[in-house]
Amino acid sequence: MARTKTYRAPAPPRGWRALPWRLPIWLYRLGLGGLLGRRFLLLEHLGRKTRRRRQTVLEVIRYDPKGPVFYVASGFGRRSHWFRNIQAHPQVTVQVGRTRYRAVARVLSPDRAAQVLMAYAQAHPGTFRALARLLRMPVPRTPEDFRRLAEALPVVAFEAQSPDQAG
Repeated sequence: MARTKTYRAPAPPRGWRALPWRLPIWLYRLGLGGLLGRRFLLLEHLGRKTRRRRQTVLEVIRYDPKGPVFYVASGFGRRSHWFRNIQAHPQVTVQVGRTRYRAVARVLSPDRAAQVLMAYAQAHPGTFRALARLLRMPVPRTPEDFRRLAEALPVVAFEAQSPDQAG
């Protein structure tokens, strides 16, 4: 009998270990967010407790130009601060390149999230394997593996309004 793969999101980095994850924010602050193209977005959201403005850069795993809608996976699972914050305050601002949008964050169902993750893995197999290694997770192979992965790493859709409505 085949062993079931276990997917558990790693703990978010703290202290100096968080520095590499925070560095891309400075590209946006310096007006160089366009260098990251549509592969990354700057998320501005409110802290769930403090209601203070927070920022993080996230990898876009799927882009739907209708809307537009940007899909991201929470690489550190449901414990990520940004993930917990957008659940409390789903009205956010996303910046992709130099374009800012007001958006609404919506957590996908595990089935829909698995589809998005599977499509990303097929479109970017090398990057997907590298991310799995970085997160110390087994590479999913079957639809059921992707569903279990989606439960550990939820996927969020940022449904953007037109850029001229951004604040």
